[in-house]
Amino acid sequence: MKEQNEIWSIIEAETELYNKLGLKESTDYEKFYLYSLVTHSTAIEGSTLTDIETQLLFDEGITAKGKPLVHHLMNEDLKNAYLFASLKAKEKTPVSVEFLKELNALVMKSTGGVTNVAGGVFDSSKGDFRLCGVAAGYGGKSYMNCLKVPEKVSELCGELNSRLDKGETSRDCYNLSFDAHLNLVTVHPWIDGNGRTSRLLMNYIQFCHQLIPAKVYREDKSEYIAALIESRERENSLPFRNFMARQLLKTLKEETTNYRRSQNKGTAFMF
Repeated sequence: MKEQNEIWSIIEAETELYNKLGLKESTDYEKFYLYSLVTHSTAIEGSTLTDIETQLLFDEGITAKGKPLVHHLMNEDLKNAYLFASLKAKEKTPVSVEFLKELNALVMKSTGGVTNVAGGVFDSSKGDFRLCGVAAGYGGKSYMNCLKVPEKVSELCGELNSRLDKGETSRDCYNLSFDAHLNLVTVHPWIDGNGRTSRLLMNYIQFCHQLIPAKVYREDKSEYIAALIESRERENSLPFRNFMARQLLKTLKEETTNYRRSQNKGTAFMF
């Protein structure tokens, strides 16, 4: 508990500095921050596009030479899903089963498709829940039976909506968003796009509370997966909450450092 309190004290101080610097008021800041959220989230799932390549794709329609088309489609779809979520956050749209399906459909719009299994036919580009089993990586444990998914997602939505407006502090609201992320990806409702949709749900809750959205950094993928596994095995959200608090702190420090560095550049002529 002492360690938790210490990191949140630092997060509060860094948030104060972030706001004092006025980063949100900087030209196109929110746009480029969104691009970074998208780039890191798709990279967790295998996209090889860099921040600069993603910016060129979004702003100028330029594809990265030699990079797979699917990586470009993943980024475009996730950007559109984030823009949709950002708009819905301003409207305070409740988290419902249909809303989550809509988010996943946007995430999987260009890379999903129809799947035929013994349990029936479903379309992952439409946000349909899976009708088959899925495993957590090579040799990993299987996720819950697909027949239980609709009820579990409905229960999760009910729990989130009952708490969405009850957070007394930013720490409470962040922890709710981290828990939403953890629980949705643990239920694993879809055949694909679960990680991206769960990170999007986390950021959606942060958008609703006007919080600085937390990233999951591509270079921290192994620690991310380890934290998810530890929380599942212990049936305790604390390991994942702690990981995400560290990611949030990393986000804040990176943003303020980059902003200060940019302000100190360009003060001399170069010939």
